[in-house]
Amino acid sequence: MNKRAVLWALALAGMSAFGQDLGTVPRGLDGKPDFSGIWQSLAAADYGLEPHLATKDGPPGAGVVAGDAIPYTKAALEQRAKNFAARATADPRTKCFTLGTPRGLYGAEPFQIFQRSRDLTVMFEFGHPVRTINTNGTEHPDGHLDFWLGDSRGHWEGDTLVVDVTDFNGETWLDRVGDFNSDELHLVERWSFVDGNTIRYRATFEDPKVYTRPWSIEVLLYRRLEPNVQIIENYCATLDYDKYYPVPSSQ
Repeated sequence: MNKRAVLWALALAGMSAFGQDLGTVPRGLDGKPDFSGIWQSLAAADYGLEPHLATKDGPPGAGVVAGDAIPYTKAALEQRAKNFAARATADPRTKCFTLGTPRGLYGAEPFQIFQRSRDLTVMFEFGHPVRTINTNGTEHPDGHLDFWLGDSRGHWEGDTLVVDVTDFNGETWLDRVGDFNSDELHLVERWSFVDGNTIRYRATFEDPKVYTRPWSIEVLLYRRLEPNVQIIENYCATLDYDKYYPVPSSQ
C-alpha cells in the first residue's frame, strides 16, 4: 500500500470514529438497542430552544429547532412574550413543578433510563419525577387525561424507538424563556444511537392551539461515564427557610 493509500485509509478510520458506529450500540436480551444509563444534554436548550445570545439568565445557544423559529400563532406569540417578561417567577421550574416532556430530557441536569422489553422508565434528577414509556403494544387511554409528563406509547422502527406522547396538562414550559404548549400537544419522539455513548433525540410538536404547523427539535444526549456517576436527590427548593425551618432561639 502506497503512502497516499495509507493516508486515505487513516482518514476514513477517523471519519468513522466521529460518524455512526452501530456496531457499538448496547442491546438488551431482545436484541433491541438498550438506552439504559445516565444521560445529559449539553445543548443549552433549556435556556432557549431557538438560537439565543448569552444573558444574565444563562449561556448562549445555537438553537435546536429545525428552521430556528417556532411557528407560533399570533395569540401564542403574545403569550410567549408575557411568559418571557415574567420568567423569573412564572416558569413552572421556579415553583418546583416537574420540567415535563420533553424539557426534562434537555434540562440542565441528568436523567437515568432503566429499560425492559415492555417499557422504559425515565427518572429525572430535578424533582425526581418518573416517566414511563410503554413499549408493550398498548394504546393511549380513552378520553383526554391531564398528565404532567404526558402518556407515552412507544414502538420500534428498526433500531429507532418511536414514542407517541399525548394527554398533556399544558402546565409546563419548554424552556426558561417562556416557550410553551397547550394540553392539545401531540409529541412524536425518535430515539436512536449515534454511537454507544450518544443518543440522537428528535421530537416533532403538533398543537393547533399554539402553533401554525408541526415543528421539530433535535438534541444529542451524552452518557455520563464518571465512575461514581448517579442521580442525586435534588428536590427543588423555593421555600422560605426562615419560615419553615426557623433557627432555634438561644435559651
